[in-house]
Amino acid sequence: MAKPKRVGLIGAGAIGTVLAEAIQRELVVCDELVICDTDLQRAYNLKSKLHFPVKIVDNIDNLIAQKPKVIIEAASQQAITEYFNKLLAANTDIIVMSTGALLNLGTGSPRVYFPPGAIGGLDALSSATLAGIDEVTLTTHKPPKALGKNNTEELIVYEGYAKEAAQRFPREMNVAATLALTVKPTKVKVQIVSNPNIKQNTHKINIKWHYGEMNLQFANDPHPDNPHTSALAAWSAINLLKSLLKRDQ
Repeated sequence: MAKPKRVGLIGAGAIGTVLAEAIQRELVVCDELVICDTDLQRAYNLKSKLHFPVKIVDNIDNLIAQKPKVIIEAASQQAITEYFNKLLAANTDIIVMSTGALLNLGTGSPRVYFPPGAIGGLDALSSATLAGIDEVTLTTHKPPKALGKNNTEELIVYEGYAKEAAQRFPREMNVAATLALTVKPTKVKVQIVSNPNIKQNTHKINIKWHYGEMNLQFANDPHPDNPHTSALAAWSAINLLKSLLKRDQ
């Protein structure tokens, strides 16, 4: 008899809700969703909207005890940092949304995955890394609300490198961390602009590598329940989860 195909979810916020709703719509097929959130009421509120098997647990140990096939972190850099070693020891696949934490924790385990988030083209970037990348720059424009600002003219709120950007803007700049993890050891230069003239989060990426140059651009609607992140971030996690659950079938 086949083992139940469970999915563990850390965080019942905006991204976690999109993931759960995708399971409900059978875009992702699993037997049970196990939700862990420090705010138990938020977890139960999410469960009340769902019509398939859902279990709520109050800590990470109880989540791991359910033996999920995949665990998705959709909470915060602090959460994945706190739980990382326990998750690795659980011998299950882990999808990390708060990729900024991985800049310190590492991605050495073959069971640690991170989705592309609000950008794409990571396959091309990874391939170029093998040949040699000379320079990567990321210019991000977001509406002031997404950055906790209220400026009425364009304002550069940060210039530096990806690791610091992900630390200073842990909810808003996982894109920078994802790029840094993909093109490592090349450092990613970052500029963040609070732009009152736009409604979408935009990311322009320029890559100069051994055999040419790449220019990538993405414009994504903010998630309606969380302006700090793009809606595409959740859907990239859904796509990754779907592929991991299909393995070994």
